[in-house]
Amino acid sequence: MRAKSSASKPSDAKLTGLFLDMLAAEQGAGPNTLDAYRRDLTDFSEFLGRVGHSFADAETQTLRDYLADLDTRGFKSTSVARRLSAMRHLYRFLLNERIRSDDPAAILSGPKRGRGLPKVLSISDVDRMLRRAKELSESAEASPSKRLRALRLYCLLEVLYATGLRVSELVALPRTAAKRDARMIVVRGKGNKERLVPLNEASRQAMADYLAATEAAKENNKGEKKKDGLAAAKWLFPSFGESGHLTRQHFARDLKELAVASGLQARLVSPHVLRHAFASHLLHNGADLRIVQTLLGHTDISTTQIYTHVVEERLKSLVRDLHPLAER
Repeated sequence: MRAKSSASKPSDAKLTGLFLDMLAAEQGAGPNTLDAYRRDLTDFSEFLGRVGHSFADAETQTLRDYLADLDTRGFKSTSVARRLSAMRHLYRFLLNERIRSDDPAAILSGPKRGRGLPKVLSISDVDRMLRRAKELSESAEASPSKRLRALRLYCLLEVLYATGLRVSELVALPRTAAKRDARMIVVRGKGNKERLVPLNEASRQAMADYLAATEAAKENNKGEKKKDGLAAAKWLFPSFGESGHLTRQHFARDLKELAVASGLQARLVSPHVLRHAFASHLLHNGADLRIVQTLLGHTDISTTQIYTHVVEERLKSLVRDLHPLAER
């Protein structure tokens, strides 16, 4: 039976817009997060339209029918769970704004799923990439421009593995992050929240070498009329693109090329995989899970708990290797 229409009911498009405005203003959601919510809610709205409903009048059973429809269309359990999460957030918003007097998503349960373990490089794999990147940055045969790009890649790799930054945080580091003798950098992460992240000696030296090379390039280009992006750049990794800094996609491509040059499979390497390696290697060597949570910028400890398998394996090793009765 088709739901009764009402001129007073706001459209799904309007409610989606209000919801996304709230996410951006109150929770600091970025463009990628907003686009993901918009796509999910647009698909949900199209389904509701086909069955004669809207956000404002859909009932719990209709929401269940939508989840069943996703399953029929072959959506993975992770994708279904994400759509359910978007619906729950939307209806909590509509309830709080008194657009609805109930929350039809409150009692819905998601698909049973195990959280997949992240792909992780071994310590020796990361060492191979770091050694190869350093070799390329020190090549005497490379042209000045190639050497500068190699120094940039080596710097990116050292800083990423030393800090575990998100790739969006890494490429958008300000030039001031590399100031002399800095032991910590201030990172602005999700939700515009700031956190302090320590640097090790290798990452500080890589930034110093890279900055020295950019200054030398600036001096060499002084006589040229073309725009010098390195001269006035506020970014540590500047580019001529719209953002003014190196893009995530560009860094990811360079990283895959480096992986191949290091004898690794390109499909196994990405900036996010290196972030996982940072966290896993810290935990393997005895770091506290809460400390890793802080360094990664996770708001909720449950997000960091995907690494508990590393902690469990380390505890097993400790008992096996150190317990006085282990050999009995």
